[in-house]
Amino acid sequence: MFPPMSDSATADSGNQAPAKASPPPSSATTNEAPAFGWSSYAERINGRFAMVGILVVVAIEVCTGSTMIHWLGLG
Repeated sequence: MFPPMSDSATADSGNQAPAKASPPPSSATTNEAPAFGWSSYAERINGRFAMVGILVVVAIEVCTGSTMIHWLGLG
């Protein structure tokens, strides 16, 4: 595929390799960079907020003894 490099190219001190580009920042749970819009990262965050919201509603219902429908004045 590629011809072998000669020793003179590797021993040349003026011939430096290009600096590696750093990867984009990622979240703690995925290698995908945080992004706005329809991305799997956004969907994961929305799902987590929904789960927390449901737990809060259930906890309030248990503590107060009335349902969410009653709070909203629908029943």
